[in-house]
Amino acid sequence: MRFTDFLRTAVLLFGASATVLGVVTIAGATAKGESALIYFSLGWWLVSTLGGIFLGRRMKVTDGIARLLAGARSTPVLPEVEPGRILITRLWALAALTLAGGAVAFLIPQVPAVGAGYALIGALGWRRQSSAVLAIEQRDGVQFYVEHTGPFEPTKLLRVPGYRKLESLREPARRPGAPV
Repeated sequence: MRFTDFLRTAVLLFGASATVLGVVTIAGATAKGESALIYFSLGWWLVSTLGGIFLGRRMKVTDGIARLLAGARSTPVLPEVEPGRILITRLWALAALTLAGGAVAFLIPQVPAVGAGYALIGALGWRRQSSAVLAIEQRDGVQFYVEHTGPFEPTKLLRVPGYRKLESLREPARRPGAPV
């Protein structure tokens, strides 16, 4: 799976998790009659949204992703594309957070409220990372793929030859007799 596609998918899944956890928080708090929790949750989600927007404001890769790109193993062969398997092994913790938050929403609605805030930070903080990685790929003429590893192993990338974005190599056409 291409790393840029993985990042885009991760942002969408973090946003979906935040939405699901927010809905079950409101449903659980309403069922228990805790209106104060709803107001606290809305405040926490606002702070999380502002924090995520602040963290994801720059069009450059984060330090962690920069280290991941620098440590990518070079290979001349395209890896086998297994997006479902890679997403499950890399984002299993997000799935566990969402399922656990949904499971306890009617008993302890504070848990999914906090989880929704962290999912918002993750989605908004990573929202520009795929564009920054794509710019690096175009500059260097490579493509990064997520290497299949175990669910408890760190993420590893593969660097394969790609297409380089070339600026115009010739000068623009000029009218005859025009000043240079």
